[in-house]
Amino acid sequence: MTAPGNPLQAEPSVYRFRAMSVHDLEMVNAWLRRPHVSEWWGEPGEQIELVRADLTEPAMDQFIVSCRGQPFAYLQCYLQSAWPENGLGAHPPGTRGIDQFIGVPDMVGRGHGSSFIRAFVDGLLAERVPRVLTDPDPANARAIRAYTKAGFRTQGHVDTPDGCALLMIRDNPTVG
Repeated sequence: MTAPGNPLQAEPSVYRFRAMSVHDLEMVNAWLRRPHVSEWWGEPGEQIELVRADLTEPAMDQFIVSCRGQPFAYLQCYLQSAWPENGLGAHPPGTRGIDQFIGVPDMVGRGHGSSFIRAFVDGLLAERVPRVLTDPDPANARAIRAYTKAGFRTQGHVDTPDGCALLMIRDNPTVG
């Protein structure tokens, strides 16, 4: 998927989303070991095994995000209804959930997170996905700011198998 646009950049195709493959596991594993990622994603060894297993999960799409040809982030997009036990509640059929991280430290804090999230979600909404949701840790102020700038609104706190999370949603104004 190519990002349809980016509000912070003059180039409309500055971000590209390509399907992750087994060949990307080493790079994603290195990113998961970075302190700024493991602080929020947890134990890197466990996380890379989950990422590896999800490569064959039909309800999960995983992407490597590139900026001007350089990979710098990971994004996963899943069908919310495939994991009803995740504590995120009931949502319209077709709702997608996303999680992401920027793996390259030099790309953090420069507006890339909110920009590529917005670009990706705009693409989902253009495909008539009714709602996109995410559930950052309530203490992860950087992630919450990025999602807010990308058009998400806070729905409230939820209890998930991983602990308390802040449910944030972005509804499709043309579906419903």
